[in-house]
Amino acid sequence: MGKEEPIGFIGLGIMGKPMSRNLMKAGYSLIVYDVVGEAVEEIVTDGAQAAASAKEVAEKTKTIITMLPDGPDVENVVLGQGGVIEGVASGSTLIDMSSISPLVSQKLASACAKKGVEVLDAPVSGGEPKAIDGTLAIMVGGKKAVFDEHVSLLNIMGGSVTLTGDVGAGNVTKLANQIIVALNIAAVGEALVLATKAGVDPAVVFDAIKGGLAGSTVLDAKGPMITEGNFAPGFRIKLHEKDLRNTLLTAESLKVPLPLTSVVQQMLVALMNEGKGDLDHSAIATFTENLAGVKARKKK
Repeated sequence: MGKEEPIGFIGLGIMGKPMSRNLMKAGYSLIVYDVVGEAVEEIVTDGAQAAASAKEVAEKTKTIITMLPDGPDVENVVLGQGGVIEGVASGSTLIDMSSISPLVSQKLASACAKKGVEVLDAPVSGGEPKAIDGTLAIMVGGKKAVFDEHVSLLNIMGGSVTLTGDVGAGNVTKLANQIIVALNIAAVGEALVLATKAGVDPAVVFDAIKGGLAGSTVLDAKGPMITEGNFAPGFRIKLHEKDLRNTLLTAESLKVPLPLTSVVQQMLVALMNEGKGDLDHSAIATFTENLAGVKARKKK
């Protein structure tokens, strides 16, 4: 696909905003829509064209990207009144980069196929920092020919772009990713709380273990946030809870027991009940901090 064709982009939140900016920096023109008017105005100031609805985005573009919080949001934007399905032309492609249930991805693909529209599910990992840098890990499900046609576009937003299988496979891969990230953060939190309660500076513990087998991308990114008490959102607790909920629903349908995932999902629910849903998911550590009566912060 050429840069002379405008791209539709729906969903200009904490992830969609920097992703859309990277596309514009690469020379693509965008037609954008979001229910939050201020977000649209911000991207229009950067050079995009605003649309009044998802339907209008689809009427004016042949490649439409959606980046939305959850499955019901995607269903509403694509299949609902004033949605993509009402304006999209045969031969178009919908690239849904939201993290949703694989079953919803397949439902969208089935509905779009009736109008001659191809679908890729292409959820991402890396949070806001990698969205800004254009180095997201993008996990794609769909037909190889459709993937090949759009991989150069995805590469602008991603540091790695991998076709994982048919439609739905991208979101299965993302669910697997979210299990590992959530459980890893919970483990980091427990380890640093233990160190703190034992009188050892958790920041020193972090420095000591990060180069060994316990080292990981999660530890590198989230350890310092915990020891500094910096829970400004890169990826919000409420969204990770949603991902684990979708993971458990998918696991239930496949008769796969996920006991550790279940525990961490319940931890996230508890934190949301404390009003922490909009904090970064590194704040999973505060669950253990509350139980232990200590905060895992570096010593002054």
